[in-house]
Amino acid sequence: MSEISKKPVGDQLAGNAAGRGADLDLSDPALYTNRELSWLDFDMRVMQLAEDASVPLLERAKFLAITATNLDEFVMVRLAGLHEQLDAGIDARGPDGLSPADAVAQISAGMAELMERHGRCWEEDVRPRLADSGIRIVEPEDLAPDDLAALDQQFNQRIFPVLTPLADAPGRPFPYISTLSLSIAARLHDPVTGEDAFARVKVPREVLDRFVTIGNGVFVPLESLISRHLDELFPGIEIISHSVFRVTRDADFTVSDEADDLLQAVEDELRRRRFGEAIRLEVASTIDPVIRDWLIDQLDLDERDVVDINGLLDLGDLWQIYGQRGYDDIRDLPWSPVVPPALRRPDGEEIDIFAAIRRGDILLHHPYESFAASVERLAKQAASDPDVLAIKQTVYRTSDDSTLVPSMATAAERGKQAVSVVEVKARFDERENIQWVKTLEEAGAHVSHGLPGLKTHAKALLVVRREGDGVRRYVHIGTGNYNAKTARIYEDFGLMTTDEDIAEDVSDLFNMLTGYARPKEFRKVVTSPTSTRTTLLDELALTVKAHQEGIPARVRMKMNALVDRKSIEALYRASADGLAIDLNVRGICCLVPGIEGISDTITVRSVVGRFLEHARIYCFERGDERRIYIGSADLMPRNLESRVELLVPITQTELQAELLDSLERCMADDTNSWQLDSAGKWTRREGGTRSIHRELIEIATARNVAD
Repeated sequence: MSEISKKPVGDQLAGNAAGRGADLDLSDPALYTNRELSWLDFDMRVMQLAEDASVPLLERAKFLAITATNLDEFVMVRLAGLHEQLDAGIDARGPDGLSPADAVAQISAGMAELMERHGRCWEEDVRPRLADSGIRIVEPEDLAPDDLAALDQQFNQRIFPVLTPLADAPGRPFPYISTLSLSIAARLHDPVTGEDAFARVKVPREVLDRFVTIGNGVFVPLESLISRHLDELFPGIEIISHSVFRVTRDADFTVSDEADDLLQAVEDELRRRRFGEAIRLEVASTIDPVIRDWLIDQLDLDERDVVDINGLLDLGDLWQIYGQRGYDDIRDLPWSPVVPPALRRPDGEEIDIFAAIRRGDILLHHPYESFAASVERLAKQAASDPDVLAIKQTVYRTSDDSTLVPSMATAAERGKQAVSVVEVKARFDERENIQWVKTLEEAGAHVSHGLPGLKTHAKALLVVRREGDGVRRYVHIGTGNYNAKTARIYEDFGLMTTDEDIAEDVSDLFNMLTGYARPKEFRKVVTSPTSTRTTLLDELALTVKAHQEGIPARVRMKMNALVDRKSIEALYRASADGLAIDLNVRGICCLVPGIEGISDTITVRSVVGRFLEHARIYCFERGDERRIYIGSADLMPRNLESRVELLVPITQTELQAELLDSLERCMADDTNSWQLDSAGKWTRREGGTRSIHRELIEIATARNVAD
């Protein structure tokens, strides 16, 4: 990044009157961080938690796994996109001004550093410490004779029958290697014919655990056990050398909404994803150079695309180790979400959830409050209630243990109008969503895939219930997916309400998604692609105006990513006019704070810790007036222009206070919080006295005990 201090912009602004933000020249690329490099910065923050000796040991292993899977997605989607631009000769530059070639070069350097730290942290720190705590990941040769005999028996009975060696020899083409599969490459010599050949053996992690259990906390990597028995796969052949490798392929794809059968089109693309262009080759640092050259040649890669790994490849499989029972002394203290106060009775009996929502709006905060006892409970009661006439829900990502989709199927089977808008193009969840579509359709539910050209990312659940002489609508709008599994580790908010305007808006939204309608305007909710950006920027402009008039004013926002240039420019102009702006951005942030005369009133922090901060909150304060929205949209072009998103205003004072409290705790966190500076560098905050995750667990526990 070039130094802003060398530019005349700040000097030109000095001494200008109120409203100077409107005259800013915001074209300097140094005002914007490259999106892909900012993504790597986020992965580096996760990596720092893995390196942190104060974090419980198994949690450190978990963060190593998260870093690995994050990098896989980054390579498959973002880096793959840059490679496509290079191959096509397209010089598409973002506001940061980096060419695709320069971006790839910087990304490669950043990834090399990150992966080197990643491997070193595992091999030199976490792995030996786990051994001291009773969890040993060892090679076969490290075992005692009896344990080695038991391991070999497991191989013969469970593993050998599954293996399929594939040769690359005359008359036998180079075997196809699917993305992210772990493989063993063998260099072979036939002593009879004198010919040399290569072969590949896939490590079948789809059907077998990555780590073979010996007992008493001892694990052997599956690839090491297979390597020990390679001679049994190639009898009569000399094995010159062998090595483990892994290929990552381009996994991004586009499905036309004009396809006659959208489900079939997505399924076809999923099959093609396995055959995408190779982008990265990970190899053991001890690999035979001959095998290395063979793989590079056959995969049509350059040397820059090869990553040498010291130790184990694919540490994403450490989730298996993390999932072992016991070892509570090296984990975070267990946490079970509590039932929200508005949804529980002193006697412990189940409450009528419809009656509870009628008493007043309910703000849910996961994972501190139970997703099962609130959102899933609403769907389950609705499915069984004879007075419920219809249930409508959006599905972007869900989980196999969620009761929400089964509740929709139950409702359909009982003759209710059950409508699901399922986004079958939700990246990396396509296969699961296709299966849910088939399950729902078999149960008689109405299934829609939303609007052509737009992914449906909104989080909404609508229940229509017969009451008295008419009907009442119950609505849930959330910031996170209807996913029971992630609701236990993702931080999200949700609103349950019977507000008539909101209910009417959500009804109109579903009619738009499933039918052929275009509502003229919404009463209270804010939607993309029509009004999210304009609404938020209008609120920002009103807050700037209040500040200029001497009214106490500030802006606080919490999101996963800040990429949208128009939003960033508006925030810069607001800061130039002196407005205080606090941003909590978990992941990608393309805005640069702390630049004199441009962003010196903007503070950017990121909380990365036990729970994944996932909620989107947009808060505008003007004197006694507060305008607060929660919902599904980040400030990214895709969320504002090419997705159906939904934000809802929170108007009740006590609910606003809870959101503001969460924002304040995020900004005050000095345990798992990083601050972004004017050089684009993230620095971990020190102090260790405040942790939003710890504090909110304590508050939820105390509230639960008190009630």
